[in-house]
Amino acid sequence: MSKETPCVAVCMIDPKTKLCFGCGRTLPEIARWHTMESVDRLAIMALLPARMAEAGLMPIAASPKRI
Repeated sequence: MSKETPCVAVCMIDPKTKLCFGCGRTLPEIARWHTMESVDRLAIMALLPARMAEAGLMPIAASPKRI
């Protein structure tokens, strides 16, 4: 994945918090991610760890690549 995306390819939205279990973004953020300016993406990424912790969600790590 790109350095400017928090995506770990675990795309499931928590029905209670409306956050992605894998990265912590909301559906609107995910939908517009590719059109956002780099500075905006980086600003959101800086908030994600605290957002996930506040919501009581543990990030799901990406599955290791199989060779």
